[in-house]
Amino acid sequence: MVVVLSRRPATPAAVPPWEGIEGFAVDITYLQAVVIGLLQGVTELFPISSLGHSVLVPAWIGGSWGHLVTENSSPDAGGTPSPYLAFVVALHVATALALLTFFWRDWLRIVKALLVTVRARRIETPTERLAWLLVVASIPVGITGVALEHTFRTLFAKPLAASVFLTINGLILFGAERLRRRSEAGQPAVSAEPELVGAAAGPAAPYAAPDPVSGALAEGAASEGAAAQATVASDVPGRPGGRSLEGLGFVEAIVIGFFQSFALLAGISRSGVSMAAGLLRGLSHEDAAKFSFLLATPVILAAGVLKLPSLAGPAGAHIHGQIVAGFLTAGVGAFLSVRFLTKYFTTRTLTPFAVYCLIAGGISTVWFAGH
Repeated sequence: MVVVLSRRPATPAAVPPWEGIEGFAVDITYLQAVVIGLLQGVTELFPISSLGHSVLVPAWIGGSWGHLVTENSSPDAGGTPSPYLAFVVALHVATALALLTFFWRDWLRIVKALLVTVRARRIETPTERLAWLLVVASIPVGITGVALEHTFRTLFAKPLAASVFLTINGLILFGAERLRRRSEAGQPAVSAEPELVGAAAGPAAPYAAPDPVSGALAEGAASEGAAAQATVASDVPGRPGGRSLEGLGFVEAIVIGFFQSFALLAGISRSGVSMAAGLLRGLSHEDAAKFSFLLATPVILAAGVLKLPSLAGPAGAHIHGQIVAGFLTAGVGAFLSVRFLTKYFTTRTLTPFAVYCLIAGGISTVWFAGH
């Protein structure tokens, strides 16, 4: 969504009472709503920062788009929320619904496993452990979001700040890949077959089929001893794929969740920083991406739902059709993006996205620093 703003006297004749935004007239086109919706849906999951691009793209286009970013990135004097930022954040609901649709089987198992652990008061299977890893990882980003979301989005949602943070995002992605390769290069090669590795976990450990959610042991087939076997096997240096998701510690999950908090800064990617943290803890690119997407789902959904009431008020007055257009576009873009990325990260790395962020962020920094 893009709001075209023009200053004119805040008189009853110029600004009807129902508009509710003192000093501004609001005119939103469907084309602008679709463009920003698509931009949000795609860049939310790509590790290149959706909020950063929602600030930089209109600023680069200029004209009424640039006016929107420079003058409407914070509430007005009367405290009315910014229609643009409120809309952009509310589009998170569409992104979250797309993620829920794509991973619906996984989420059914995760929710079921979580309920089982609450009743049984113990964690037995890898899926149950994954469920609680997601819970504890959501805590730090939830706390920082409630405490600092408004401040970060209004103070740093500026073209120059977004440019600088986008460059930093590229450095984070590049650094994570470099440190991961250095760590792998320093690990001794292990030629043990899976059966030999499993034998180290204990005698006569039963075989269990892979879990569709975590890629480790399936529910029903996993005992505590079998789960330990999977963790030992997945944590052995040199084995393809690195550590499995359920091999993460709870403190490590909290650290990954804390990294997601930096996505409150325009230019820092939620998926990018959480994937970088996962890679540094030994996850494969595929598992790091999946954990990032699963972790982002409740966080993105909560952020969007919190902004929906503001769009029902003055900030969304007379643009409900445009909101729907942007919402649908964001949802489709997010679904296609996650389907592409889950396949992409089975064999590829963050490096191309790091290069893009460094180039785009560097050029934008130079440009907006001089304007």
